[in-house]
Amino acid sequence: MSSCVSKKKFDDINSRLLDMENAKADLEALVNKKNDALDSLTDIIRLQEQKLDSLTDQNTDLQDDLADKQKAFENLKSSYDALEKQSSASLAANSKQNRKLLAELEEKREMLNEKQSRLSGLQKDLNKREERIRRLEQRIAEKEQQMDQLKQNLQQALVDFEGKGLEVEQRNGNVYVSMENKLLFGSGSWDVGTQGKEAIQELSKVLANNPDINVLIEGHTDNVPYNGNEMIEDNWDLSTKRATEVLKLILSSSSIDAERLTAAGRGKFMPVASNETGTGRAKNRRIEVVLSPKLSNLSEMINTME
Repeated sequence: MSSCVSKKKFDDINSRLLDMENAKADLEALVNKKNDALDSLTDIIRLQEQKLDSLTDQNTDLQDDLADKQKAFENLKSSYDALEKQSSASLAANSKQNRKLLAELEEKREMLNEKQSRLSGLQKDLNKREERIRRLEQRIAEKEQQMDQLKQNLQQALVDFEGKGLEVEQRNGNVYVSMENKLLFGSGSWDVGTQGKEAIQELSKVLANNPDINVLIEGHTDNVPYNGNEMIEDNWDLSTKRATEVLKLILSSSSIDAERLTAAGRGKFMPVASNETGTGRAKNRRIEVVLSPKLSNLSEMINTME
């Protein structure tokens, strides 16, 4: 408590935290981009289906036209047989007409074959895209199920801390573990108390058993200016220091990979209640552990569909 952090080291920590926040924003932007890409692909498939319907209609028209030509050919053939007994001039005229009709029939057959080949290619491409989307939807559903199970596991592990300033909830595809300062810290302090350490240890056990989950630890304060230890300049510094202390406790309480963990200070800028009342300020003084699924596999699947 009496030691001091150099300004350079403190600036480095703040810089790293800012980079981490930017990385989180980039990741969220990537997820939004990929979701937009998924919507775009769905529109492309819809257009392909419309083209397929149009080509199918054209194919039907060509088949009808071919049938008409075939019928006409049969009629002409009958006429040819009858006129064969007539003058050579009439026979020559019918022969010319027949040759013309045969040429038209051959042209129609070639067009029909070309249309059918295009239809077959479009159908194969459409089937591939639908299969990719099906697999992507399945992976997304698996991620959602994983987060549902994670929430249940956390609620069971932290049941002893219900009503003591700890809440577990799920929103926007993430699981949030919110711990008020009354469970973790004394006023103006970043040292975690005994009961807070117990809660973090139980939380760490669940996180260690879910290696595919990224962990963001956010520190939050109310809007009352900080007037404590000279090592801390303001609420933003205090929120960052508290988040870092919780991160260190998680690392020391389990075998979790440090690369999965990020600590960030939000200061007073993301309140969940009004700072006009003591109850609201107490809710705003908190640590939020944000658990999100790793999206690298989903990003790779979306890239293969573009």
